[in-house]
Amino acid sequence: MSDNRFRIVFDGALLPGVDITTAKLNLAALYKSEVTAVERLFTGQKVTLKQGLSQAEAQTYLEALTKTGIEARIEAEPSIELSLADAHHAPARSEPVFADPESPYAPPRATVGENLPPFATLKPFGVEGRIGRLRYLAWTMVLTLVMLGIGSVVALLALALISSDSTAGLIVGGIVAFFLCIAIAVVSIQISVQRLHDIGWSGWLWLLNLVPFVGSFFPFVIMCVPGTNVANRYGPPPPPNNTAVRVLSSLWLVMIVVVIIGAMAGGYSAIQQEYENAAETSYDSGSETTDEVEVEPAEAEQVPDSTEDEAEEAPGPVDSAKE
Repeated sequence: MSDNRFRIVFDGALLPGVDITTAKLNLAALYKSEVTAVERLFTGQKVTLKQGLSQAEAQTYLEALTKTGIEARIEAEPSIELSLADAHHAPARSEPVFADPESPYAPPRATVGENLPPFATLKPFGVEGRIGRLRYLAWTMVLTLVMLGIGSVVALLALALISSDSTAGLIVGGIVAFFLCIAIAVVSIQISVQRLHDIGWSGWLWLLNLVPFVGSFFPFVIMCVPGTNVANRYGPPPPPNNTAVRVLSSLWLVMIVVVIIGAMAGGYSAIQQEYENAAETSYDSGSETTDEVEVEPAEAEQVPDSTEDEAEEAPGPVDSAKE
C-alpha cells in the first residue's frame, strides 16, 4: 500500500490583518521572484503550490507560507496504485506543478526575474528603508556624540570671539550653529522614520512627538516595539546587527541608566537639603521664642521696684500735716 501524499493549495485568501501588498512582497521573497510574477496567484482561483508531500513536509511548507501572510491549506491527494512496470514513469514530485507555463494561474518559477535582496540597504540620510531597535539606538548614539562634539567646538569659538569683542564673528558663529542644529534634527527625523517603517507604521506618525503629553513617551514606543522579521510594504528586513551596533546601543542604554540614577540622586539631595533648612529654621524660631519668654519676667519684676522707690521719695499726707 502506498503512503498518503498531500498538496498545498491557495485560492487568494489572506490572514487577518495582512494587506495584499505585504503578502505579495513576502511571497515574492519566499520564492525569490518578482512581485509581478506572484500577482497571478491572487486571482481567487484555486492553485496548487506544492504536491507529492508527506504530512511532515506539507506542514513545514504550510508554516513557511503562513509567515508570508497568505492563507494556504493542506489537502490530501487521492491515492493511486501503480504497478512496478509503470512506477518509473510517474515518480512522486515535490516541486510546484506547472501544467501549463503560459497559464495565468500557474505558480511562479524560482528562476523568473532577478532575486530580491534578502535584506534592506542601509540609508542613514534618507527616509527610505528600515532599521531595527538596536541600530536605531546605535545611530542615535552616533548622532548624539556628533552633536556634543560640534557643540563643544562652537562653544569654544564663541568664548574666543567674546573675549576678542568680535561682533561679526559672533553673528557668523551663530548662523553656523543654527544650520548645524537643523541638519542634526533632520537626520534624527530620518532615523526615526526608518524605525517606524521597520515596525510597519507610516513615517508620518513621527509628528506624534510634537503632541503634548503623547510626545513625552512616544520615543520610548519607537525604541521598544519590535519590527517585522519579513518584508513589509516598506521593503525587506534590515540586515543583522554587527558588533559596532551592539556596542553603541549598549553605551546608549548605559547612558540612560546613568542619567536616571543621577536624576534620582539629585532629587534626593535636594529633598535632604530642604529638610535640613526646614529643621534649622524651626530651631531658630524656637530659640527666639525662648529668649522672649525669659525677658518678660525680668521686666515684670522691675515694675514693683520703681513703684516702691517713688513711694519712698514722695512725702506722705501725714508728714505734711505735722509740718
